[in-house]
Amino acid sequence: MSQGSLDGVLVVDLSRALAGPHAGQMMGDLGARVIKVEAPGSGDDTRSWGPPFVAGSDERDYSTYFLSCNRNKESIALDLKSDDGRAVLTELLARADVLIENFRTGVMDRLGFGTAALAELNPRLVQLSITGFGHDGPEGGRAGYDQIVQGEAGLMSITGSGPEDPQRVGTPIADLLGGIHGVVGVLAALYEREQTGKGRVVRTSLLSSIVGVHAFQGTRVTVAGETPHAQGNHHPSIAPYGLFKCRDGAVQISVGNERLWQAFCAEFGLDAETPGLETNPVRVAHRAETIAFVEAAFADQDAEALLERLRGAGVPAGKVRDLTEVYEWDQVRSQGLVVDVDHAALGSISLPGPAIRFFDVDETGETERARSEHTAPPLLDQHGDLIRAWLAGERA
Repeated sequence: MSQGSLDGVLVVDLSRALAGPHAGQMMGDLGARVIKVEAPGSGDDTRSWGPPFVAGSDERDYSTYFLSCNRNKESIALDLKSDDGRAVLTELLARADVLIENFRTGVMDRLGFGTAALAELNPRLVQLSITGFGHDGPEGGRAGYDQIVQGEAGLMSITGSGPEDPQRVGTPIADLLGGIHGVVGVLAALYEREQTGKGRVVRTSLLSSIVGVHAFQGTRVTVAGETPHAQGNHHPSIAPYGLFKCRDGAVQISVGNERLWQAFCAEFGLDAETPGLETNPVRVAHRAETIAFVEAAFADQDAEALLERLRGAGVPAGKVRDLTEVYEWDQVRSQGLVVDVDHAALGSISLPGPAIRFFDVDETGETERARSEHTAPPLLDQHGDLIRAWLAGERA
């Protein structure tokens, strides 16, 4: 069984909620051994987040939230305020390649596991710390929760139907991006360690992860001096690009250049040189007129037939699917985006799968090379005895 590119890497995951656990799950997907350290009795906060919950064979309820971000991990319950808990954690960290934690600034120091102490214990350890607003600065100790950061980092101001309708993104995107950016930093530090023999401290935050993906919306502020605002389902710099009504619903199109505009107009018998619509900057300046122009052409068209015409014309287009449709879509399943696992209390369940695939290439072609089997999110302390036995065997 291929276990992935990080086979042999040991990750100790002290994190809870989503940003850190998502980072740990990604590293598990890549083949690392991930040991999740949880508080006795309660475990990760997300074990109690719901509904929805799913009843297990042990008559306990299991949070689908927890199931979303903890596959390919082992669980051990440790009381880090006890001598035994700190001793076991010390042994784990002495052997680990990576530590993941998302405590507030200062917590690790109070537990006796500050960055300097860990570097002395294990000079090769890569330490990943994910905070809400950064570990330093005037608000460095501030607690960060996803929706609060979405608002503070400006994302909600550019999401919604208009300036008076700020909306959060429908997934905890600050947490998820925090985890993803954390993994990028860890992989860079592991690569650097191959040259230096020493680990690094890697820090990121929910705030930096949102600001870091402002993209062109950010340069509208820093370069053009504009303050962007939400404007619904239409792109601020490209037209037509967005959601357009048709006879029985709506479709999305992206006319990203003038060649596509010419192809779009030719397909629907429209004049590409209509005054006020000749070029993209002009269409953006006359967005309402552009939307009306497109929707007039779509008014007598049903969505499925319309999508076929758009595809035939080479115009990027699509529908808006609900999530049930997404997970039933054969394209999603073809990309390994649904994985089946055997859970200790729930039996066989399906989970959203990893977003990255790897392939070996030789003269015979391509062979997929990645983790070929996945393990279910663990029960609390499911592997505690096994991990303690492994540590004892290492000591012997």
